[in-house]
Amino acid sequence: MLRLAVCVSGGGTNLQALIDAIEAGVINNVRIVRVISSRHDAAALERAAKAGIETRVVFRGDYSGKDSFEEALKEALDEAEPDLIVLAGYLTVIPASVVDAYRNRIINIHPALIPSFCGKGCYGLKVHEEALKRGVKVTGATVHFVDEGCDSGPIIMQKAVAVQDDDTPETLQKRVMEEAEWVILPKTVGLIAENRVEVHGDRVRILS
Repeated sequence: MLRLAVCVSGGGTNLQALIDAIEAGVINNVRIVRVISSRHDAAALERAAKAGIETRVVFRGDYSGKDSFEEALKEALDEAEPDLIVLAGYLTVIPASVVDAYRNRIINIHPALIPSFCGKGCYGLKVHEEALKRGVKVTGATVHFVDEGCDSGPIIMQKAVAVQDDDTPETLQKRVMEEAEWVILPKTVGLIAENRVEVHGDRVRILS
């Protein structure tokens, strides 16, 4: 059984996609053991509670300094004893100590085809605003392992989504979530649960 800790900051739509995939049997031998939020008011906490999943809030403002916050986050993760940590719209930088402790066991979902429209400051609706500003015809989503950089870890899976002429950042965001994010995040977790994901340096191989 693959034990998941899911880190969230907002609405929790990708968390819900994982919950639904597990309940429907789309992915097997997977259990979400804890949801950790960076905000006290994140709607994702309600989704977790409804699904009977244990929650913790580790809010940066509740701690006197960077070190105490990072220690609290690592403690919240360690207590859950996760096999895999999933960043599902988590808007807090993962400390290097956590990355090192969970090397190649932290994945993130990003709403663009990395290396396009990613990196520091490029998250949420801003990603789709930048894609439309640039006039790309195809965008999508990426699941990647987390390293010490920003959206720079080995890419596991990507899915493309066509950009429509009348798209707004909001409509594009919705379509990328529905057609890409909610598809490849559960699929990636399922592959990891089946031990079908191998990391070779900066590249990932999916075993048949």
